[in-house]
Amino acid sequence: MKGLKDLKAPMVAELIGTFALCFIGAGAGCTNQWTGGALGLVGIALAHGTGLAVMISSLGHISGGHFNPAVTLGVLTTGKIGGRQALSHITAQLVGAAAAGFLLRFIIPEQAWQPVHLGTPSLGSGISVVQAITVEAVLTFFLMLAVCGTALDPKGSWNAVSGFGIGTVLIFDILVGGPITGAAMNPARAFGPALASGHWDHHLVYWLGPLTGAVLAAFCYPNR
Repeated sequence: MKGLKDLKAPMVAELIGTFALCFIGAGAGCTNQWTGGALGLVGIALAHGTGLAVMISSLGHISGGHFNPAVTLGVLTTGKIGGRQALSHITAQLVGAAAAGFLLRFIIPEQAWQPVHLGTPSLGSGISVVQAITVEAVLTFFLMLAVCGTALDPKGSWNAVSGFGIGTVLIFDILVGGPITGAAMNPARAFGPALASGHWDHHLVYWLGPLTGAVLAAFCYPNR
């Protein structure tokens, strides 16, 4: 029972943080559609990046601030957490993402969310599955590298504002990868709106790419 109690606070933190990331990130995509493109790619990138930054800075000291199954797998690869904790993190992340997706569906008019499938990431025109997996892997590699350098490495700069370093990665990744794959970098970010909207096209891309990129970054980081 003590083990379950120890997992409770981190699970709640991971659920809340992932909920916030998906609600703000996917919500930005819906709002952009609703307002005829008022946010644009830059606005959507900023919504994701600043949302993640605030959640990591607020909750990172409780759970590590993963909010992403790919990051959790990367941290597991480094040996910083055990399998049981990793499983509890991923479960909480997927629950939080699903809750965000269904809440967005409840709040936003269908004519606003239907064209963008509740903000579910999707492949750009002419992009193959292999290209998409590669892009997601590369983008997530950068994200996981930032996690290693700021949150995992004792020589790094982990403190109350280090989340903004990690959040910045989402901004520049989305500016490049958004039109190509949606730049999810996060299986939960794809899962939540996909579950709520029923749009599962190329969903495997958003698992294989981020998981591969995160594990590669964890292995490549020089101070494992």
